[in-house]
Amino acid sequence: MNKEELEIRKKSPVSIRNKKASFEYFFIDTYTAGIVLTGTEIKSIRLGKASLVDTYCYITNGEIWVRGMSISPYFYGSYNNHELKRDRKLLLTKREIHQLQEATKAVGFTIIPTLVFIDKKGRAKVDIVLAKGKKVFDKRQTLKEKEDRREMDRVRKHF
Repeated sequence: MNKEELEIRKKSPVSIRNKKASFEYFFIDTYTAGIVLTGTEIKSIRLGKASLVDTYCYITNGEIWVRGMSISPYFYGSYNNHELKRDRKLLLTKREIHQLQEATKAVGFTIIPTLVFIDKKGRAKVDIVLAKGKKVFDKRQTLKEKEDRREMDRVRKHF
């Protein structure tokens, strides 16, 4: 990821994160994918009415899908409003999908969406991560490092 892409993500009016993912998994590799939306889903995402809690990605028939992503129905939508939770197709190149498929064959690896944002052209994008699950002692170590960083920041703030 280069500096220009980081700036786009920072300036994006919408930044929906999966905060729990960094605690539960080690991140191996990151990909940015487009997402196929229907009807009023993009309007709800632009309002920030989406959630990545308990989401994961799976690959079938050479296509990658995200399961468990919740996009609230659009308030001003009519009778043809979208469903709250449904499987949504992600757009990646065949090479990237093949790489992810080969990597997830190993035990303990999974694909997790970590961020939904709007790019500079107004399209919804998803950052997905190839991840390996953490053990209990790894989670404890992560908490300890987080507390240490907070303590150091407090000390620096006073001086």
